[in-house]
Amino acid sequence: MGIPHLSRRSFLTAVSAGAVAVTAAPLLAACGGGDDSGSGGKVTIEWMDIATTEPSKTLYPKIAKAYEAAHPNVRIKLTNLENEAFKSKMTALTASGKLPDIFVTWGGGVLKQQIDAGLVKDLTSDASGLLNTITPVSQKAYQFDGKTYAVPYDMGMVGFWYNKRHFDKAGIKAPPRTWAEFLDDVRKLKSAGITPIALGGKDKWPGMYYWAYLAMRIGGMPAMQQAAKSNDFGGPAFVGAGQHLKELVDLQPFQPGFQNAGFDAPGGEAATVGAGKAAMELMGQWAPTVEKDASGKGIGADQGWFPFPAVDGGQGVPTDVFGGGNGHALSKNAPKEAVDFLAFLLNKENEQELVSSGAFMPVVKGAENTLTDPNRKQVAEALANSTGFQLYLDQAFPPAVGQQVNDSVAALIGGKQTPEQVAQQVTKAAKSQ
Repeated sequence: MGIPHLSRRSFLTAVSAGAVAVTAAPLLAACGGGDDSGSGGKVTIEWMDIATTEPSKTLYPKIAKAYEAAHPNVRIKLTNLENEAFKSKMTALTASGKLPDIFVTWGGGVLKQQIDAGLVKDLTSDASGLLNTITPVSQKAYQFDGKTYAVPYDMGMVGFWYNKRHFDKAGIKAPPRTWAEFLDDVRKLKSAGITPIALGGKDKWPGMYYWAYLAMRIGGMPAMQQAAKSNDFGGPAFVGAGQHLKELVDLQPFQPGFQNAGFDAPGGEAATVGAGKAAMELMGQWAPTVEKDASGKGIGADQGWFPFPAVDGGQGVPTDVFGGGNGHALSKNAPKEAVDFLAFLLNKENEQELVSSGAFMPVVKGAENTLTDPNRKQVAEALANSTGFQLYLDQAFPPAVGQQVNDSVAALIGGKQTPEQVAQQVTKAAKSQ
């Protein structure tokens, strides 16, 4: 996950350059402050997000400013951090016991840890009206023991985003349906002088996607569920995932310098694909928007999408999907206005703008009708027809386990660990929690 990972991540519609912007001030030392003392009943909402790229870095302030105009007693202080910086900051804030009033969450084990520490507001009743307008599947990552602790604003899955022109040049007639076909297509692309895959190796979580999906395709959802229950990742599905990933790595499919490349950084994964310098990337629903933003152009009509292929002899099926959503949680002491603002963020007008931007998948009931892009419709259909769903591994488990997954898989891709060592280290981390 992690835009993530920008989870994984949040990106919204472009608006005019003249749009007003709310102050992106640094977080106060004491987050979740609520009312400003001595300010005549005025309320300040600390909002910490990951909207560092267009169009979201422009639209979020626009929405916040519109809310302030309608609610003169409320001031929204928005701080945007890049994905990895956000995760580091949240780790420190969680340890301090003081979270922002509103903050991005991808759910799973990270959110559960914050809930167990008594730092997150239960929204089951406080936001019931808003939650009733949200699709049930998009709320699952934020529900524990029958209670809901965050409001989703995006829901999607990871798949391959590819350049149709490159595939045509390499003589690839259709997207691969099996891992063997995928590896063969990688060879064809290399033979045609095309970099097959862009990878943000520096950020680590993009590489984790391959290992996670391969484990799902080999062992099916039962293997994922059993590992989560037993904290044992030493089974055939996970060792096999490493072995199949090594098959890919041995083909040297990634762009030069991939290990020092970030996901959305200049010259990184998204920029490489967006500039037409690589044939594909394995990424979430936000990929085309980030490719365009990072490269300055994107590949437009050449963009295609296909689900992660099946593994011959595996127990999993292509309709088992891996991904997650983006949501906003509230600190335990967040003011009631914070709930009201989230309802404003996801009102009909704003939701239509978010979905039509191409950056978000719909979460409000009925908003799927706003989708027009054929690739995004494919993603929506794959989600709607999914037979199993696995949350990002670096979010599904406690932070230390998720980090170990990312670190170990990155080491495997870098040729520094074996598939067996990856499985052993992740198991050790999981059993230590």
